[in-house]
Parts: sequence; C-alpha cells; structure tokens
Amino acid sequence: METISVEEFYQSISTLIPAGLSKEIGHFNIFRTEDLVSKETDKKPVMPYNRRAYYKIGLIHGKNIAEYADKVIDIEKNALIFATPKIPYNWLPQDTDQHGSFCIFTDEFLIKNKSGVVLEDLPIFQPGGVPIFELTDEECLELTAIFNKIHKEISSDYAYKYDLIRNYVLELIHYGQKLQPASSLYPTHNASARVSSLFIELLERQFPIESQHQKLALRTAKDYADRLSVHVNHLNKVLKENTGKTTTEIISSRITQEAKILLKQTDWNISEIAYSLGFEQLAHFSNFFRKQTSIAPNLFRA
Repeated sequence: METISVEEFYQSISTLIPAGLSKEIGHFNIFRTEDLVSKETDKKPVMPYNRRAYYKIGLIHGKNIAEYADKVIDIEKNALIFATPKIPYNWLPQDTDQHGSFCIFTDEFLIKNKSGVVLEDLPIFQPGGVPIFELTDEECLELTAIFNKIHKEISSDYAYKYDLIRNYVLELIHYGQKLQPASSLYPTHNASARVSSLFIELLERQFPIESQHQKLALRTAKDYADRLSVHVNHLNKVLKENTGKTTTEIISSRITQEAKILLKQTDWNISEIAYSLGFEQLAHFSNFFRKQTSIAPNLFRA
C-alpha cells in the first residue's frame, strides 16, 4: 500500500506544484472538483487503498461510494469528507455530475495557528472513525460559502491571507465535528475477504528487503490494524476465519521466510539481517528464529 505524497498528488492531476506556495508554513491549496474531473476521467488508481501524506477536506456534490477496509458508505447527493494521512480509503464516483471543492494541506500548515491545535488529537481525524457526513441543502450552502472565501483569499495579495485561511480551515473542521457521520454505512457481504486481501497485500509490500539499511515499516498486528483502520481484534478474527491463522502467526511466518532468504542469499551479517527485519537486538532475532524453525540463524546459514 503506497503513500501518495503532495508531489504525487499534483502529478496525478497533471498540474505543477505552484512555485513557492506556502513554502514557509506547510503546504496548502484548494481546487474545484469539476476542474479536475476531466483530467482524471480515464485514470484508475493502481492500488485502491492508498494513504495520503496530507490532509484533505472536501465538499462533494454527486453520487459516490467511499470504501474503507471493512466499510462502504453510499453518498447519494452531498457530502463533507475529511481525510487523514493515517487512514487509507478509496473514493468511487458513481456518475459524471461531480462538482464541489476540496483543499489539501500538511499538518505543518495548522501548527502556526495560535490555538495550538494538533490535528491528530481532533475527534474527526481519529483512526476507526468514518469522517464522511451527508449534508442537507442548507448545510451545503453554508459550507460552500466557506470554501468560496478560501478560493478568494488564496488568489488575493493580502499579506496575511494564510492566517485567515487557517481560520477558515478550522471552521470547516469544527463544522464537521458537529455533524453526525453518514448513516448509510454498512459492511459489505465480502468485508471479511476485503480485509484479508488488504492485509496480505500490505504484508507483501514490506518485502523483499533489499538493503541492510532498509527496515520493516510494519512489524506488529497493531501496526497493520492501524494502517487498515480496523481494530486489532477484528483483524485477528477475520484472518483466523479466512486463513486459520492469527495475525501474529502470519506476520511471523512471512518474516521467517524473508530471514531464511537473507541468511542463504546474502553476505550480510546476522545483526544486519536482524535490524532490517525489525529486531533491535540480535538476541531477540535469534530467539525468534529458533522458535520458528527450531534452529539458530548461524546454523541455518552454515
């Protein structure tokens, strides 16, 4: 599961990053959905459940489906969506009449705000939530007015426009936190298979280990559960039902497989192999490998 950077986002919409845009205060920009739809019409994401390296707030008009690991949300008409770097999701337009606005920004953009707000501490950006809100026509008008103010300010020459835009972004956040999540939330009939598939895909993307300086980014069952935005107990239950093995057993088996490859096919010392596989101490790796294979790493290599 790849993480889409700000630069890659601009590449995906065939637009250059504006020179010097918010360079000193974190990145921020705003777009009109209808200006980008034509550029993305024929594009399909290579990997469906991607993480973004930025935050996103969008006001969407149109029929859409949002997919999370084990959740699907139908949006019939209007929605306010909040996206965080921690939670992967897939947004699927269901008709060609898509319009609205959205802004993207990095966490540094709001750090300068005098309120000292920390995005990760806000309820709307917490893992496990579903920050998609269906809107009435009246709510749409109120939110459209805020987005229009941002569009206007970002094009202005006002010296303190980004301070003003920060306040508008916080207004959007607090507006969303007062709304109820979209009610048309339901687990799909294949939710269990979806979670299992995403877990295996995410696991395999950690490999192969190709450098002594490379280190597993995801090491524990909780690491994977957090990345998939599901509870660790739910992930374990799903994998047990679908594979007969626990999350930890599957992870341990794959790490052992990679350890065997590195021991047999590289000249790295065992400490380097241990580090690349996420073990801070050689003794911990040796104990792990012996438990999995009934043989010490150095004897397996011999």
